[in-house]
Amino acid sequence: MNRPDTTNRPGPASGALDTAYAVGWAVAKRMPEPVARAIFAQVGDLIWRQHGSGVRRLESNLSRARPDLDDVGIRQLSRAAMRSYLRYWCEAFRLPVWSRDDVLTRISAENEQALRGAHAAGDGVVIALPHMANWDLAGAWACLTGMPLTTVAEHLEPERLFERFLDYRRSLGMEVLSATGGASTFRTLVERARAGRLIALVADRDLSASGVEVELLGQPARMPAGPAAIARSTGAVLLPATLHYTEHGMRIWLHEPVEPVPGAQGLQQMTQSLADAFSRGIAIDPQDWHMLQRVFAADVGQRPRGGR
Repeated sequence: MNRPDTTNRPGPASGALDTAYAVGWAVAKRMPEPVARAIFAQVGDLIWRQHGSGVRRLESNLSRARPDLDDVGIRQLSRAAMRSYLRYWCEAFRLPVWSRDDVLTRISAENEQALRGAHAAGDGVVIALPHMANWDLAGAWACLTGMPLTTVAEHLEPERLFERFLDYRRSLGMEVLSATGGASTFRTLVERARAGRLIALVADRDLSASGVEVELLGQPARMPAGPAAIARSTGAVLLPATLHYTEHGMRIWLHEPVEPVPGAQGLQQMTQSLADAFSRGIAIDPQDWHMLQRVFAADVGQRPRGGR
């Protein structure tokens, strides 16, 4: 999911970042949950009040999800979004000590039969989702209910922080491949899909030069073609999903499967179907869309300015 910037080189600041996350990991999971949630919400408010570039970019993105809101409304929405984002971190730090029941009682899934049926048939399933709510919790739910998954992780700096995240996700039962693996990573994903394994890919932001043009929330954007390419080449079922926080847990909305489309334009059409599903989910709960980076074509090469 959309977590720390992956482009920074190691240095004193990155070392401090690793220390901060290590402390958070150690302390947050020992607190009573209401206390931890309240503290992380306050941290979210602090970051929101500082109104740095990440928050301004978040507001610019949210304005596409809620074009009906004025600047005051977008500012209020971004506060809720930062609280949602910090809720992710609170849960990420606590998730390694949650029991199976702790995880399963927090999750409800809509259209779950679309996933279970395809997985049981051994067809392979590719789930594509945006940076919403808590991807790790959804992954833990899948693994704990008989669907171990393979995913791809962006490289983080510092290296120790990246390794910490890899160990954490592997401990949940996930196979984690490197996003920098290129053709090798893609071949492995294809092999896993052909073997009937669940593949889960965050797919609302293109990190390569090979993405395809789509409309996301009614605006031009680029999204990766990988999920559609894997599904089409293997016969795996392609399922878009969106994640939505509830007061005490999270709802996984499994949208209708995307049908394979042949031909040169097929991947674009399939990826557009993913973008349409993402747009529906984000529009319902935009505060749970944790997108603090550029995603829309109009923003590429621009810096966020004051306000939006």
